[in-house]
Amino acid sequence: MNIGLFFGSFNPIHIGHQIIAQYLLEFTELEQIWIIVSPQNPLKDPDSLIHAYDRLEMCKLAFEDQDAIQVKDIELHLPQPSYTIDTLTYLKEKYTAHQFSLIMGEDNLKSFHKWKNYEVILENHAIYVYPRVDENGQTNNNSEKYGFKSHPKVHFIAAPIVEISATFIRNSIKNKKNIQPLLPNKVWEYIDHNNLYRK
Repeated sequence: MNIGLFFGSFNPIHIGHQIIAQYLLEFTELEQIWIIVSPQNPLKDPDSLIHAYDRLEMCKLAFEDQDAIQVKDIELHLPQPSYTIDTLTYLKEKYTAHQFSLIMGEDNLKSFHKWKNYEVILENHAIYVYPRVDENGQTNNNSEKYGFKSHPKVHFIAAPIVEISATFIRNSIKNKKNIQPLLPNKVWEYIDHNNLYRK
């Protein structure tokens, strides 16, 4: 089975994530999407990241009715810091019958050459890249500079550009703004019930 791995902190998961996952499932060769909830990213502010259990639960609520989109806590149980190459190695050893592909935004692809063992990842895994825009409203595709644009393992997909930021959602909740339409209903209910992102 060809499985697409959608990594993220999902802090919180929102409708933009849902749209990308569903698009990939419908319009690519991927047969399943695994939502991989990531632990603390050393490059991100630790104070803004809520507990992994809450992020995991919200992801499960967002996709509870879709068998082909599964939520996994794999990285939460692997040694830290968490490197994608290590997660891929673990998955290949555990699920020998599956083929794993990566899902990432164009903004991540432009720094992909800095990832640990990125050449090994490219050699063994396809990458599905969805479009993102920069602060000027332009698609921020610098991939040509690093030779990824024409790489046979890199697939640019024409998914809708949904510029919904988890940071924007967190700040809006903190400032008592109604951002309920940007979240799956059960995710909003979970946030509201557990009083998340209010401080």
